[in-house]
Amino acid sequence: MKQIEQKNYGSALYTLVMVFFFWGFLAASNGIFIPFCKTHFQLTQFESQLVDSAFYGAYFIGSLILYLISTGMGYDILNRIGFKNGIIYGLIISVIGALCMIPAVNSGEYMLILASFFVIALGFSLQQTAANPFAIALGDPATGAHRLSLAGGVNSLGTTVGPIIVTLVLFGTVVATQEQVTNAPISSINSLYLILGGVFLLVAGIFAVVKMPRVTSDEGFEKSGKATRTMLMITGMIITLTIIGNSLPELFGAYTSIILLTIALISVIGILFSANHSAQKNNAGWGAMKYPQLVLGMIAIFVYVGVEVAIQSNMGALLKTPQFGGLNESQISHYISLYWGSLMIGRWTGGISVFNLKKSTKTILTIVVPFVAFGVVLIANRLSGHQVNDLYIYAVCIVVLILANLMAQEKPAKLLMILGILGVIAMIIGLLSTGNIGLFAFISGGLVCSIMWPCIFALSITGLGKFTSQGSAFLIMMILGGAIIPPLQGGLADLTDIHNSYIIPVLCFAYLAFFAWKVRQILKKQNIHFENTEVTVH
Repeated sequence: MKQIEQKNYGSALYTLVMVFFFWGFLAASNGIFIPFCKTHFQLTQFESQLVDSAFYGAYFIGSLILYLISTGMGYDILNRIGFKNGIIYGLIISVIGALCMIPAVNSGEYMLILASFFVIALGFSLQQTAANPFAIALGDPATGAHRLSLAGGVNSLGTTVGPIIVTLVLFGTVVATQEQVTNAPISSINSLYLILGGVFLLVAGIFAVVKMPRVTSDEGFEKSGKATRTMLMITGMIITLTIIGNSLPELFGAYTSIILLTIALISVIGILFSANHSAQKNNAGWGAMKYPQLVLGMIAIFVYVGVEVAIQSNMGALLKTPQFGGLNESQISHYISLYWGSLMIGRWTGGISVFNLKKSTKTILTIVVPFVAFGVVLIANRLSGHQVNDLYIYAVCIVVLILANLMAQEKPAKLLMILGILGVIAMIIGLLSTGNIGLFAFISGGLVCSIMWPCIFALSITGLGKFTSQGSAFLIMMILGGAIIPPLQGGLADLTDIHNSYIIPVLCFAYLAFFAWKVRQILKKQNIHFENTEVTVH
């Protein structure tokens, strides 16, 4: 980045933090929105998960469009227009999507609702691509990690309160009866998105008038033809499978959805492995993809986002079963909030490492902060009218997270491996149990996922040198996993049952543990001392 005059951009940072809040707010609210749509449109579990496909698919498409435009023009388009304008344009796109939701709802067409949701997330994609580096630029670069940690913590706060607020808007109360849920009009979605559209527009206006630095980069844009063709191949494959699924929904009978999604999953992984194999023979034209840590990391991000979303998106259906409480759409917000609150607990804990503190102080805070964050989750639920006595036992899971952090000693590969193994264990306990034991085991997946992103990201871009920016762009594209893995689990649930479908998260966490083990070997061969790579929470 070019050096900018050091000023107090506190107001700009606070405005930027609001954007992080709404990403978390809306993403977490899908856990309530999905079962709501399933009830009103009489959808299968697979069809209900298309909300996630639209939302996270937009991240991939948006990032890909930006990358292709930059490749075609020979310069970074976002760098040219500026991060501030990028965020404003992204917010305006989200406003358009929110307003489109109203006629979509009035039409009663589920696909139009998905299309509107896609446009909202397309704006989020542009916002996220611009906001992370912009947060670093709003002040002394040496304290940039602190600002990202603040933004990440506010993002997690949005994920905690989002399900509660959305439940209130949709049902008129945070604890609705089954009759209130059943009779809630689909038009209640209009109120939610009118509010969101207005807020997005307000934030865009604030961004337009608040004085912010003009941040640019001197780093040249690296063209990588073979890497570009690889990403286009993935895109073409997804489009083809989508067309087949829509045109021939009975191609494989009841197995059509799950077969096509499995093909998509295998194809993404296969294409990336093939690309890396070719790059090892001749790395010309591959850019960042010639580094195996990046390719394996792209798959890891794909899997991580997919499992984080899939656990909570399918949880609504799980909680409606007699074995897990037989709850209605209103009552599940209690647990969806705890799931996303678990991410806040982990991220607040991980954020301790960015401060220059004595080892003893860090140890004390690593023990205290998770319970402070847990207290925030309990208070949020209690203020919304929920009883929280049944959540106290979850403290056991938090103790396990604390022990994992202490054992890892701020080493990303070690921490990621421990978390991956804990994720596998938690999901297996959930599969073999019912009631509160099984439920809290599945919810603890939020604790496991909470600090995986910075671990994966740091390990994946380590050693990329001048290709770091390009590698980061490829990693953002792999948020695509949130569009494929949740409906894959939903399709499996339709064929078996929702409880057994949680075998999918087991496999995802197993790969993440494998990645942590494998990337250590890769970086050692490149004479990179991964032990010195610190985790920064985003």
